[in-house]
Amino acid sequence: MITALVGAFLIVHGLLHLGVWTTPEQPDKPAPFDRGHSWALAAAHVSPAPARAVALALAWYTALVYVVAGAGVLAGSGWWPTAAVVAAASGLALKAIWFDPWLSVGVLLDVGVIVAVACTWPASVY
Repeated sequence: MITALVGAFLIVHGLLHLGVWTTPEQPDKPAPFDRGHSWALAAAHVSPAPARAVALALAWYTALVYVVAGAGVLAGSGWWPTAAVVAAASGLALKAIWFDPWLSVGVLLDVGVIVAVACTWPASVY
C-alpha cells in the first residue's frame, strides 16, 4: 500500500509540473505567475520568449524524471531514489530560477522528496 502511495505521489507531482508550467495563458484570465520572467535570466538579458521556452523544457524534464521515479517505485527497482533526487533537484532549480511565491508549495514538496530519500523514508519502499 505504501509503495503504491509513494509511486503515485511521485507521478502526480511530476504531472503537476506540466499542469503548472504548460497551461496556455488566457487573455481574460491572467496566469498566477509569468513563465517568461526569470530573475536570473533577466539579469543575463534573456528576453521572455527564450526564457519561457527554457522553463517549459525544464518543466517537461522534471515531469518526465518524476514519472520515471514513480514507475521505478511501483516496479520495485533499486534506482528510483536516484531518479527522485534528480527530479526534485531539477524541480528546485526550475522554481529557483523562475521564483514566484506562488510556487512555494512545490518547493516544499521537492525538498520533502530529497529529505525522504536521504532518510530512506518510508523504509518499506527500499
